[in-house]
Amino acid sequence: MAMKDVSVVLAHGAWADGSSWARVITALEAEGVDVTAAPLPLTSLADDVAALNRSLDRTKGSIVLVGHAYAGAVIALARPERVKALVYVTALAPDEGEKVADVFYRAEPHPLAPKLAPDDHGWIWLPEAAFATAFAQNASASDRAVLAAVQRPISLNCITVPAGRPLWKDIPSWFLVAGDDRMIVPETQRFMAQRMKATVKAHAVDHTPSITAPTVVVDVIRDAIRSAAGS
Repeated sequence: MAMKDVSVVLAHGAWADGSSWARVITALEAEGVDVTAAPLPLTSLADDVAALNRSLDRTKGSIVLVGHAYAGAVIALARPERVKALVYVTALAPDEGEKVADVFYRAEPHPLAPKLAPDDHGWIWLPEAAFATAFAQNASASDRAVLAAVQRPISLNCITVPAGRPLWKDIPSWFLVAGDDRMIVPETQRFMAQRMKATVKAHAVDHTPSITAPTVVVDVIRDAIRSAAGS
């Protein structure tokens, strides 16, 4: 099996949409890889898993699933058929019975991490200033402006329900640890990666390297594709 026979499905995290993967998508497609950015509603963990599975149904062949931040919990619960590898891009990886909030708040937050609280409707929005101070501090002003303009809130129902058995217990996983992450502290990332027995790639990147360091992200995904192509 060649790399072009492996599909890549990308899942965005909270406060983002599929456009956050734009530079990763174009780089992978230039190499002949079929890429899909799954649209997650961010309404509940179950809804997001169902949406991801619908995107999987639109692909062919073996699949590498890639999740950023919150979406790490989502990709781990996807329908397992054809999924050969998982890639965690500074992502959250709750174990069975854990909630996303459990791992997100496991360690002391970075001093510049935003204070997060739901609105009257149970939606959590990222304060606009946080895009420059914590979410993507290495991004250009124009990129941060776009991120703030397209941000999508996440429901409490995504982060307050126990997760099921994660796929990373059964298939190979890769973890990009972001050394300059101010949203999910590197200590928490390393803890999750070690628990997963993931292949770790550590770089001094911020929380949204798909925008600020896409080459680093593509390199990790490429490793996972090679593994899936050889399985």
